Order: sequence, then C-alpha cells, then structure tokens
Amino acid sequence: MILDEQKTKELQEKAKEIRRLVITMLAEAGSGHLAGALGMADIFSALYFHILKHDPKNPEWPERDRLILSNGHICPVRYGAMALAGYFDISELQTLRKFGSRLQGHPEKNRLPGLETTSGPLGLGLGQAAGIAYGAKMDGKNFKVFCVMSDAEHDEGNLWESVMFSAKNKLSNLIGIVDRNGIELSGKTEDIMPLEPLADKYKAFGWQVLECDGNNIAEFLAVADSAKNSAPDKPNVIIAKTIAGKGIKEIEGDYRWHGRVPTREEAERFVEEISN
Repeated sequence: MILDEQKTKELQEKAKEIRRLVITMLAEAGSGHLAGALGMADIFSALYFHILKHDPKNPEWPERDRLILSNGHICPVRYGAMALAGYFDISELQTLRKFGSRLQGHPEKNRLPGLETTSGPLGLGLGQAAGIAYGAKMDGKNFKVFCVMSDAEHDEGNLWESVMFSAKNKLSNLIGIVDRNGIELSGKTEDIMPLEPLADKYKAFGWQVLECDGNNIAEFLAVADSAKNSAPDKPNVIIAKTIAGKGIKEIEGDYRWHGRVPTREEAERFVEEISN
C-alpha cells in the first residue's frame, strides 16, 4: 500500500486535527484519558480515511469492515476521527461524558451509529472481534474485522483465550492492533507486569505478527496491507509502537497523563503546539 506524498500528508493533517479535537473535548469534559488517545491519532487517521471499508452515511452497511475498540477509554480519538469522517457533527464532540450525550467515556453501541460493540472492561474486545470474524467466515462474508487493544490489557487472561480461539479457527479475516505505548495508569508496563517478548508470544500461539512505528502513517499502512493480504490460515496482529501523548513534548511517554486531562490553559497551549 504505497501512498503518494500528497495523500500521506493529508492523513498526517487529519491526525493533527484529531489530536486537536481530543484535547479540546477532554478539556471541556474535565475527565477522561488523554495520553493514549493522542498516541493513537495516526492509526485512527489511517483507519478511517484510508484502510476501512465503511460508509458514514450508511453505518450499518452489511459489507463494511468492523472496528472493535477494546481499550474503550481512548474513545475520544475514535470520536474525533468519526466526526471528521462525517458520522456526526463535530460540534457534538463538546458533549463528551456529559449526561445524555451519545459520546460516553467508553463507547456504547446503542447510543451512536457506527459503533460495533460497547466496550469498557479491558481484555474483552478481542473475544468480541473473534466472534464477529468467526461468524463472517461461517456466512462467507469478505469484510475484515479490526480490533484495537492496549498493551497492558494483555495482562488479562481472557484475552489469551481469544488469541487461542482465533488461531484454532484460522481467522485470517481478523487483524489485531496493539497500542504498544509501554505505559498504563500507574506506571510502565514492563515494571508492573512485563509483556515482552510480546511478538514471540503471539507467534507461539499461531498468529502472523507484524511490527511498526504506530506514529509513522506510511509504515503502519504498509503492515496493514500485509495483514489484509495474509495467508488464509492465520489471524494477524500488528504491534504498533506508539508514544503516549504524541505531539505534546512535555507529556510524551509520561504515564501520569494516562488518565489526566488538560486545564483550559494547558489545552490552548497544547493545541497551539500541535498546530505549529
């Protein structure tokens, strides 16, 4: 999947705009998760504006690709991408986490068209995605199922049950995307519960494993293309190394911003930094 320079630049600009939207909506909400959402903006730009087969005007289109967000707390990045793609008006982003809003702190399927599942408890998204992929295989459908996961949720045992199920059933239509930013709420993943060698673990369970810089859109698109055209007998996982808080130098890689939001003054400064 080789993009020309202009298209790559367009996706990078979309990622910047997603980051600006994430910052402003979290500052307005006064609660939420900033660092992970900023780190995944490049991947969500690539997904919604190049990779996914979807139609914002027809969210229930049967042939659409399915996107499952397992680590639902980073949903502001998904909401920002969806608004830019035309699923709803951008102004609605300012209702994040407010009573009655369709944009809750974790995605709720029955509130907002374009969501495939309700997510919240970590470790469950891959099981949901595997079930959808398995059903698609049974029905002879050709769409892909993408599942975004955090790295730290790999501490959950039921996630590895889903890894085994997916390999046993040769779910080549399933593409996992691991946000390998190395942080979680109270510290670094490798200090709290080491995950490495993560790639070797997936390989041992029978998956095709691809690794990339998740903040390099061209690199991510290349491995995504490989995953979409993989061997017919293996599920796929992309381990995408990202920088939590990407775009804001003073918070990049700082786990303390996992569940922290900017003040209005900080938000103005952060938005200006991303824009320059």
